[in-house]
Amino acid sequence: MGSNDRLAALLAEYDELEKTLADPAIHADQNAARRVGRRFAELTPIHKTATELAQARADLIAAKELVELDPDFAVEADAIEARMPELEENLAELLMPRDPNDAKDVILEIKAGEGGEESALFAGDLLRMYMRYAERRGWVIELLDSQESDLGGYKDVAIAVKTKGVPEGGFGIWSRLKWEGGVHRVQRVPVTESQGRIHTSAAGVIVTPEAEETEIEIDMSDLRIDVYRSQGAGGQSVNTTDSAVRITHIPTGTVVTCQNERSQLQNKDRAMRMLRAKLAQYAEEQAAAAASDARKAQIRTVDRSERIRTYNYPQNRITDHRIGYTAYNLDLALGGDMDGVFDALTAADRAARLTGETELTRQ
Repeated sequence: MGSNDRLAALLAEYDELEKTLADPAIHADQNAARRVGRRFAELTPIHKTATELAQARADLIAAKELVELDPDFAVEADAIEARMPELEENLAELLMPRDPNDAKDVILEIKAGEGGEESALFAGDLLRMYMRYAERRGWVIELLDSQESDLGGYKDVAIAVKTKGVPEGGFGIWSRLKWEGGVHRVQRVPVTESQGRIHTSAAGVIVTPEAEETEIEIDMSDLRIDVYRSQGAGGQSVNTTDSAVRITHIPTGTVVTCQNERSQLQNKDRAMRMLRAKLAQYAEEQAAAAASDARKAQIRTVDRSERIRTYNYPQNRITDHRIGYTAYNLDLALGGDMDGVFDALTAADRAARLTGETELTRQ
C-alpha cells in the first residue's frame, strides 16, 4: 500500500472511530470504549497534520493566484511554501508503521539474580525507581505479586502500571517502558559488605503489554492450577489458608504465581492477568521470529555479562549499553527522573526505523 493509500485508509478509520465515540452505546462497554479511544488518540496526530498540510496546499494555490493580481502576496506565498516541507516530513514520520502496543498498559516484573541478598535489595531499588517515575507521569501502580527477601528487598515482584485515561497521541506506558526488559547491573558497596569493597550484582526486568480478555483466548483445559500457602521472607508462612495460586500453561510451559491477596479468587484473577499478558507476548514473538530476529527474549539468564544498563553508585553514573548513553545523575534517575534515558532510547528507535530497521532491539 502506497503512502497516499495508507493515509486515505487511516483518515477513513479516524472518521469511523469519531462516529463510534459519539455513539452513547459504545460507552456501555468500558473496555471497548477504552480500546476505541486509544486507537482514536493514535490517529489524531495524523488527522491533524494531514488537515494542516491540505490547508497549506490550498492556501499556497490561492496565494499564487493572488500574486498575479498583487505582487505583495508573494511574501505570504513564500512563507506557506517554506512551511510545507516540515509538515510533509512530520506526516511521513507519523505514517511509518508503529508498535501496535504503544498505547497499552504494562505488567512489569523484577527478579533478583546473581548477588544474593544484594541483588534482592537492588531489585527493590529498581521497583522504587519505576514507581517514582510512574508518580511523575500520573500513572497508577497496582502490586500484583511479591516475594520479599530477609533484608527488605525483593526476590521477585510484579506490578501493573496503568494510565488514568487515554494516552495522548496513543503513546502510553508501553511506549516508554518497553525497552526496560533485560538485565540491569549495579556496582556499589553492599550493605552486607563490612570491608567497603565494591561489588557487582544484577536483577532482571521483564515488561509485557497488558492484554485484554478479548485479545487472547485461554483454554482452561490447558491450565494446571495449584494452590498453596503464601510465603514471606525467609520462607515462613504468612497465611493460614491455601490462598496463593500458581498457574501453569501446559502447552507453552509458562508459569505465573500470585500470593499477595488473602483471597484465593483475587490471586487467581491477578495470576490470569499476568498469564494473559505473557501468552499474548509469546504469540507476538513467535510471529515476529518467523520473519525476523529483531525481537529477542528479554532475559535469557539474569547474568551480569548480559546487561542492558549499569547503575554505578561510586561514580553516580547510569549507562545504557545498547545506545551508548551515559549520564552522571544516577541519584536523580533512582528518584524517578528517567526521561533522559527514555528519550534517548525513543530517539534511537526512531533513527533505527528511519534507516530501515524494524525497531531498536530491546536487548
